[in-house]
Amino acid sequence: MQTPQFRRYGLLMSALLIVAIVLSACAPAAQPAAPTPQAAAPAMEGEWTLAKAAEPYKGTSINCVFLDRPGYRAAIELIPEFEAATGIDVNWEIMPYENSREKQVLDFTGMTGNYDCVLIDVVWIGEFAASGWVVPMQQFMDNPAVADPDLNLDGFFPILLESFGTWDNVVYGLPFDNYSGVLFYNRCMLEEAGFDGPPATWQELKDVYGPALTKDGQYAYALQSRRGETQSADSFMRMIWPFGGSLLDENFEPNLLSEESLAGLNFRQELMQYMPPDIVEWDHDETVQGLAQGNVAMITEWSAFNANLTNPETSRIADCLDYAVEPAGPAGSRPALGGFSLGVSANSSPEKQAATWLFIQWVTSETKAKDYIRAGGVSGRMSAYEDAELQAQYPYFEPLVVSWKEYGNPVFRPRFPEWPAISELIAQTGTEMMLDSISVEEGAQLLNDQIRQILDSAGYYSGDRPKLQ
Repeated sequence: MQTPQFRRYGLLMSALLIVAIVLSACAPAAQPAAPTPQAAAPAMEGEWTLAKAAEPYKGTSINCVFLDRPGYRAAIELIPEFEAATGIDVNWEIMPYENSREKQVLDFTGMTGNYDCVLIDVVWIGEFAASGWVVPMQQFMDNPAVADPDLNLDGFFPILLESFGTWDNVVYGLPFDNYSGVLFYNRCMLEEAGFDGPPATWQELKDVYGPALTKDGQYAYALQSRRGETQSADSFMRMIWPFGGSLLDENFEPNLLSEESLAGLNFRQELMQYMPPDIVEWDHDETVQGLAQGNVAMITEWSAFNANLTNPETSRIADCLDYAVEPAGPAGSRPALGGFSLGVSANSSPEKQAATWLFIQWVTSETKAKDYIRAGGVSGRMSAYEDAELQAQYPYFEPLVVSWKEYGNPVFRPRFPEWPAISELIAQTGTEMMLDSISVEEGAQLLNDQIRQILDSAGYYSGDRPKLQ
């Protein structure tokens, strides 16, 4: 049942949201709550089927958090099939990414139970799991009444299950709407400039491709850098890793003043001469459209945006679009890793928890993976990418799979509960760096000091918290 907005919040809820965010940031880490007892289900006779498993929950209604992105529109396209098979109603609220964590945190801390199917970003898994807001999935996987014998956790790309769904060796979510950074490029623009393929390295992109492709109002490259998570993860962190840097070193100490981290951040400043002049205002939409409209020759963006670039209604370059793994730096190719898992809210009733599990298990299954891809989603299931027909239809598969199998970095962004606060600091200072309001070295020193203070206050250096990221 399509319900794009199943609940609206007024001024009171906005005020509560602010209170919840402040309390969440200041409160000590909560211990995981005891698993909620699961709704009892009769033992199943004969072969397991989704319809049989759902019989005790027929008529149950569950609410999901969705984003306005291709992967969620793909899920919406598939939901009627699930509802027809199970009698479970799946509602969803589409919200901006920027509000999705805060709305869910308000729901968890307020115990309002508005959301049953929890959307867990890769950088929220530590916070949501450590706070006891999502149910360990072993609870459902150990129950033969609701666990599909063909669930096959080993069928997910290992890095996706580890990064998006697992915290401290416990699975809390199943990978959904998963991304890797891919180099999307306008093959026609490159050929007109005399290139027979994309750059293999960042240095080559800047020194060779940059001057040749930046002219007459067109630019060689665009790096989405708007203040927020886009700046901190999609811009700042993207340049640190391939140059051998990192946010933290092996001792969990801030590492932005290392020679390698500084090299990456200084390189970003040099590369800006071949980007649109207002690049610090560009989010994902502007960046994708910059390529789609022929104004930019290359972008490193999430694989999930492929649907926007191949659709002739939204892209002028559909016939010229091509793909490659993100360029390599001195430390090799280090593509961005991002995406989500779907989890079950600990605040929901046992019946809703079981119904939610059945939906998550189904929508992320190997059985539905190909349909999900055809509808515009990016599946985390390995088997779907081995299909020859899909490989021919979706040429971005090759760099995507290579990124996940060979270059994937599970801590491209730290997943601990302190990341949102650190991300805000990086977003501010990283933007100031790009605008030359502060030097790269001064910004790195400031961030090092601020990050260490956050981690120290959280108890990582005293031993009160395990050094997990």
